[in-house]
Amino acid sequence: MASTEGLLEYVRKSTPPPFLLKTYMLVEDPAIDNVISWNADGTGFVVWQPAEFARDLLPTLFKHSNFSSFVRQLNTYGFRKVATRRWEFCNDMFRKGERELLCNIQRRKAWANKQQTAAAIQVSPQESDEDQRSSSTFSSSGYNSLVDENKRLRKENGVLSSELTSMKRKCKDLLELVAKYAGFEKEEEDDESPKLFGVRLEVEGKRERKRRREEIISESASILLSQSCK
Repeated sequence: MASTEGLLEYVRKSTPPPFLLKTYMLVEDPAIDNVISWNADGTGFVVWQPAEFARDLLPTLFKHSNFSSFVRQLNTYGFRKVATRRWEFCNDMFRKGERELLCNIQRRKAWANKQQTAAAIQVSPQESDEDQRSSSTFSSSGYNSLVDENKRLRKENGVLSSELTSMKRKCKDLLELVAKYAGFEKEEEDDESPKLFGVRLEVEGKRERKRRREEIISESASILLSQSCK
């Protein structure tokens, strides 16, 4: 029993809290550097766009969109806001390229005691134990799975973006084709063909050219439409 408790305590101490791992993953992701990134020397991170961060990123990992709640969580782990005109946070153990240091970051004792008191009132002992185990098992494998999922989503987004660009190009080609046909029609209207009793006569050669042009335009439009549906 004692050895089991010692093993659990070792795992708890050697595994960073999920909040820190998730935050580190967001800061490390170069695809969102315009929203959140490391500072110049890698000793802290900056949330450049708090509104976008709360709206688009927090719900994906933290199940909420409250930026103030995120900042409070940072405070409980000893992070300091080090700039007055931007949301820049630092912790001596939260550094670029040194993820192993996260294990050294612990919640402040006053906050931990407060959380334990609240848990004793609101949560049963069994639920509390399950939460402890869930937190301690969020190891580097969990971090890696989140990174893989993030990469997959970015790849899918790239594919969708490419398809959207292709659709826009095909739509533009189709509109140009329609405009070109309309121009031909206008030329036909302006054409000085001979008249008989006030009715314009169609010359056989012109009729054939018009029919052939309509066939070409119709065929081109069909090809563009069929490609757009793929």
